[in-house]
Amino acid sequence: MTAVDRPAGAAGAARPVRRHGRLWAYSKLAKLAFFDYYLSALVVWALLPPDLRTDPRALLVLVLCTLGWLGTVAATVAFDDVTGYRDGSDACNDDPEQEALRDRARKPLLDGHLSVAAAVRFGWASVGFAVLALGAALLAAPHRPLWAVVLVPTVLLLGANYSYGLKLSYRGFQELVILATTGLTIAIPYGLVTGGSTGLVWLLTYLFGLWSLLVSVYSNLNDVAGDRAAGRRSLAVRAPRPVYRALIVVLTLSEPAAILLALAVGAVPAWYPLFLLPVLAVRVVQARTGLAQDNPLGARKLGVKAHRLGVLVVLAATLLAVR
Repeated sequence: MTAVDRPAGAAGAARPVRRHGRLWAYSKLAKLAFFDYYLSALVVWALLPPDLRTDPRALLVLVLCTLGWLGTVAATVAFDDVTGYRDGSDACNDDPEQEALRDRARKPLLDGHLSVAAAVRFGWASVGFAVLALGAALLAAPHRPLWAVVLVPTVLLLGANYSYGLKLSYRGFQELVILATTGLTIAIPYGLVTGGSTGLVWLLTYLFGLWSLLVSVYSNLNDVAGDRAAGRRSLAVRAPRPVYRALIVVLTLSEPAAILLALAVGAVPAWYPLFLLPVLAVRVVQARTGLAQDNPLGARKLGVKAHRLGVLVVLAATLLAVR
């Protein structure tokens, strides 16, 4: 590794490192273990009218969209790791002492498993893969509503510029990008398959994006010192800590508010919110852990559990609701 490739302030770089192959390193760079993003395909499938759930063309669109999201996320996180490695924020934020709550192995650049050049090449290859997959999804789609067609490249562009290029996450747009790009993996494929949308689709679009965001905001709360030292002017860095904590409260409360709004406008049956009560219960524990007990990484782990639980209960409720 050259001096140029060595991250600034790499406090944990000298620790003993178990060596792995390049395939393992690339899987870590792409964050394949964080599969929650791709569960959107199951949610969209449950939202489809029953006759479309076995339609070959509809299923092909779901598969191609999911492959496109895979490429988009791989590019996003690879470029994010490159930037975080170069400015030293990852070396600071992924402290080996926090490995019980945050797996440092997910950052293969830190321990020299990959070079910066290899990671950049992987990022651009992932962009190319996403373009091909999403382009094929558009060609295969039985419907192409303008809003869905426009949003497809928007998701890819926002992801690729998250921490690279425009560096949106360094300029205070991190939360908005995560909410939009994750949530739209519900609305876009549904629109391409059916040509429209429903109130339930937009509720789940918001919830799916929010569930991902309520993992990220606690990471941001934990990473303020490292991000500030590296010059990452995220919203968590720019805002006073009490203000950012208040934002987390607002986002947390927006979940039951969105569910109640959907119920009020008749977008979901009266019984539908009951399925989401277990998720809201975990959310209360998450807020207590991250805010009242000031343990943001513990709250981050609870956010991952809430996301996965949310997908399970939404699948069950939606299959009963859409018949």
